[in-house]
Amino acid sequence: MKMSILDPNSDAKNKLKIASLVEAEEAFLAKARTNANSVYFSQHHIEPAKPVKGEPAKGVDPLQRPQNRRHFLASVAVLASSSVAGRAIAQTTTSPEGKAPPGAVWRSVPEDATKIPGTAIGEDGGYGTRSQFETEVRWRFGTKTPLSSWSMTPLEHGVGIITPSGLHFERDHGGIATIDPATHKVFVHGMVKQPKKFSMLDVKRFPSISRILFIECSGNGLTEWSKPTLKTVQGTHGLVSTSEWTGVPLSTILNEVGVKSGAKWLLVEGGDAAVMTRSIPIDKAMKDCFLAYGQNGEAIRPEQGYPLRLIAPGYEGNTHIKWVRRIELSDKPFMTREETSKYTDLLPSGKAVQFSLIMDAKSVITRPSGEMTLSGPGFYEITGLAWSGRGRIKRVDVSTDGGRTWKPADLQGPILPICQTRFRFPWVWDGKEAILQSRCVDETGYVQPTLGQLIEVRGLNGPIGSIYHLNAIQSWKVDTEGRVSNVHYY
Repeated sequence: MKMSILDPNSDAKNKLKIASLVEAEEAFLAKARTNANSVYFSQHHIEPAKPVKGEPAKGVDPLQRPQNRRHFLASVAVLASSSVAGRAIAQTTTSPEGKAPPGAVWRSVPEDATKIPGTAIGEDGGYGTRSQFETEVRWRFGTKTPLSSWSMTPLEHGVGIITPSGLHFERDHGGIATIDPATHKVFVHGMVKQPKKFSMLDVKRFPSISRILFIECSGNGLTEWSKPTLKTVQGTHGLVSTSEWTGVPLSTILNEVGVKSGAKWLLVEGGDAAVMTRSIPIDKAMKDCFLAYGQNGEAIRPEQGYPLRLIAPGYEGNTHIKWVRRIELSDKPFMTREETSKYTDLLPSGKAVQFSLIMDAKSVITRPSGEMTLSGPGFYEITGLAWSGRGRIKRVDVSTDGGRTWKPADLQGPILPICQTRFRFPWVWDGKEAILQSRCVDETGYVQPTLGQLIEVRGLNGPIGSIYHLNAIQSWKVDTEGRVSNVHYY
């Protein structure tokens, strides 16, 4: 479905939006560069692994990808045996501001922790905290009002594939709703045989499921269409996160009310101040959508839709309606604001494609990435994430020469459908300029495109291009000083 788009004020608005994003990232980096525990610390460099004793420190041939697991483990052993394994972090023993980072409690660090008792059990009030030395946080885009904005996940700090609940990206249109689950109800009506209201107790009585899935805002990377704009992977790709979600299949609820013949779409409405709404095809709803009340083993966080959120696996983020309060069935889509004037894909003709709901395959190298610095030639592990709304990731290739040659990366299990997959690639940097890229292929055979290929189809309408669904190959330039920056290279 296509629609015409004409907004004479959009250029000025979007330019202001980009400037605000750049300002927000710079404010974050200014603070991070003074934090000794940050990968962006001004005196911090990512250290290469030192060679094994008896082997030359210079003149090492570029490391080829291991042809088998034994070769790869041998490479890892080289890294582990060195006096510097991975990045070296200088941890401070006092807090410059005398306070801990968010989610932590600051405590004095003894010279020898074996000589004095530690913190008493229960001092955290019964809910655990993270270490005072872990400082990663989301940073928020500086909109005019914080009630309609978004915050980005620090992908560069991630390990494995699960995003901590407190670091899962946010996108809200009317602030974070505060809802009492004891009084909250979901009304299901429209083309149904028996309209019903379900309390949270009712919802939780139904058999539940759990799935590990990514959610990605379709505006992830919106600043990067026409030129490299933001500097870090948190800025360019931070609107994607992965959690374990637990809840009730939507098909269970729909079967409870009875779907009338001819119903093809349903409207899901949120109970926040924006009353967020999106249309979902009935086939998708019956296939794999579910109403989630759990995230990573506990109740979903307020900013993620407490007490109830729709999960639409593989669909763009704003279809995953938070604070769900109403579901209405119809024979046609509802043409809400968020699927007409917003969240559509501009084409060179000036028209826009509606209901391009599935998030196509995408990958990004998270380390090394923008604003990091390699301390010198040597062995490094390139790592990152790949995901697809159409299924499992089948393969990830890595290039260190701007796409002229590609070599397969190792995929770290688990490899799940519609879930982020971590990849790893051993690399010996020779000290010369390099362009790092990753390219993924999903189980349907879809190959992640270059930016040039996307622009050829979608054009660059407006100051920031097509805005949504940017899944192009990301390029990181490593200069001869080891400094990593965001570039366009295709």
